[in-house]
Amino acid sequence: MKQALVVEDLAEVRDWLADIARSVFPEIEVHAVGRVDEALAVLATRRFDLALVDLGLPDASGIAVVRALHQRDPQCLAVVVTIYDDDEHLFPALQAGAFGYLLKEQPREALAAQLLRIANGEPPLSPPIARRVLSWFGQARAPVPLVPLAGEPEGARLTERETEVLQRVAKGYTLPEIAQQLGLSRHTVASYIKQIYRKLDVSSRAEATLEAARRGLVQ
Repeated sequence: MKQALVVEDLAEVRDWLADIARSVFPEIEVHAVGRVDEALAVLATRRFDLALVDLGLPDASGIAVVRALHQRDPQCLAVVVTIYDDDEHLFPALQAGAFGYLLKEQPREALAAQLLRIANGEPPLSPPIARRVLSWFGQARAPVPLVPLAGEPEGARLTERETEVLQRVAKGYTLPEIAQQLGLSRHTVASYIKQIYRKLDVSSRAEATLEAARRGLVQ
């Protein structure tokens, strides 16, 4: 591994992923960006051996980056690193050409261990994702449609986990406190907060609190 691309819009999480990549592959040079359009621009001029790609990016779905990598440079190993563990994100990513799929909620050591599997030609998959894939192929189901290149509209419907995070944000808990209460890493909670703000079209804790109150999550 000589060149790696990290696509993640949260600076703290972006640095965290870049640091993990360097710890696993000491000789690797990491190029990090925060948007899909920036990633596509870089791909037009450079080649990469590894890419760590978030899905919830501000201008489009990270699946657009995975698909572009697969089409332009099939030798590059695109690994999704996300908070989403549902079929609607997992299978479109795999269909687009993702080599692996990791969940941010795992400790740093677990993520590093999964990436080390690449040296043996094994796809890095978080255990819950591996079980979901096996379960999927063990049942007869309709294929999941690919996410369009333009991105995926998310609307304002929150998942159960996002609702839990929003409620704690509205109650004034800090990011580390929320992480401790929910048994998640601070990077995972930061990603949830990012998605919540994007879905609700808010940009501050005060606005998020008002929306939480409107939904009856706080009094």
